[in-house]
Amino acid sequence: MASLYTKTKLYLEANSKTWEAEQDNIILQNDTGTDYIHTWNVSGVSKPTDSQIASYETAGNTAEALSGVLIKRKKEYKDFGYQLDLLYHDMTAGKLDNTGEWHKHIKAVKDANSKE
Repeated sequence: MASLYTKTKLYLEANSKTWEAEQDNIILQNDTGTDYIHTWNVSGVSKPTDSQIASYETAGNTAEALSGVLIKRKKEYKDFGYQLDLLYHDMTAGKLDNTGEWHKHIKAVKDANSKE
């Protein structure tokens, strides 16, 4: 189940707003065991109804799954210094194609953590 944060973020984006710009105008709360929008002071966009928020469930699940994949990839990629060294050695060896070590490293991480 997608979080209220994710669904609210998607609702804002659908209304040409961003969470980053509006986060001080919104308070999400859970003091009753259920997540809800406690405060909504977004100029030009009305507070979403429960059904509007619920309509973002599928998109929210997709966004959260993608975020998880990207976080996992980031952890598995070698640091930039290591990657630059791989690229340098690939350049020296004339392997700036899919036979180079840098490409193999990136492909292995992407294959192990597919977006699909």
